[in-house]
Amino acid sequence: MREAERGLSAIVANLLAHPDELMLELGAGGELLVARVRAVLCAIVLLLPLLAAAGGASTTEVLIGLGTAVFINLMAQVWLALARNLRRHRWLPHATSIYDVTVTSCVLALLGWYDPVAGMNSAVVWCFYAIAILLTALRNDGRLTLYIGALAMLQYALLVTMIFLLAPSQRLVSIDYGSASIGAQAERLVLLLIVTVLTAAIVYRMQRLVDLSGRDGLTGLPNRTWLLQSMPRAFAATRASGASLTLALLDLDGFHRINDEAGHQGGDRAIRQVAAELSEMLEESEHIARIGGQEFVLLLRCPVGSAWERLDRRRRLLAERPFQAGRGTDPQRLTFSAGLAAWPQDGTDTSALLGSADRRLQQAKREGRNRVVARDG
Repeated sequence: MREAERGLSAIVANLLAHPDELMLELGAGGELLVARVRAVLCAIVLLLPLLAAAGGASTTEVLIGLGTAVFINLMAQVWLALARNLRRHRWLPHATSIYDVTVTSCVLALLGWYDPVAGMNSAVVWCFYAIAILLTALRNDGRLTLYIGALAMLQYALLVTMIFLLAPSQRLVSIDYGSASIGAQAERLVLLLIVTVLTAAIVYRMQRLVDLSGRDGLTGLPNRTWLLQSMPRAFAATRASGASLTLALLDLDGFHRINDEAGHQGGDRAIRQVAAELSEMLEESEHIARIGGQEFVLLLRCPVGSAWERLDRRRRLLAERPFQAGRGTDPQRLTFSAGLAAWPQDGTDTSALLGSADRRLQQAKREGRNRVVARDG
């Protein structure tokens, strides 16, 4: 029981956590996809008033449907234009999701003004609550899914409450839509809750798959995939803030010797210890990734001179701490070689920056290893 509670708590915590750079990047692409899907769905919605007219619906209902269809098609094009600028408008996923839910509530309110039962029993319009919730799965943000699900239930509950309070009892029965009952409306709220929970489960599963694809299984650090996805955003953020960015490429010295003497488990322990030591030196908005067997990349928000001082200090601390590869083995000394590259002086894109850092890493190895090189020799 306790294990199940812990598992549920972990899922909720994951859903409520702020997305990392990779999830934000994927979410921006998801927002563009949502905008395109919305545009297609809104174009299809134009058929609904025509079908309603053909089915004998009243002129008022047809006009409400037609006016709504034209409005949402115009807004769909606005949202699509904004979504094409990926991640430029951070508020866009929330704004468009709130819009989707609120427009549904407004249409139901208009129907309810004409026919109170239609405002509660219109299954076609009500389904757009569920669609709005389901579309949040494409944004890869659990917080958004839970928020929009709660908003849809709240708005619908308020709408139903107002209709029951304001509409005369004789108007709660309709030839076209049947009779309105509190029990039926409660069932619809439960259905919205179910849709929200299922969508949140889909988001969680997607987050886990993305997290596994962007994480190193041994250390839990971001991997090469994450790094390549995140670097363009790191460049843009550095440019916007006017700060400095230094990339450090590190390679653990004598790693094959550790593997030979202590086995692969000893080598894994060495990798994890180096990862932990390097992670300790990071400040806010700085990152570390493991991109190879014993290779790491650090993104440091400081000039190359300061980065050299910080990394060289960490190199000396690591070398001073004995490493025990396993029981019955002699303590060993862990050291690393590193090359630094400053953006944009040493490269304006990921490939160029990694190339400059790798060239200086090779220079550090030629000069005897266990050192940090920041300039070409």
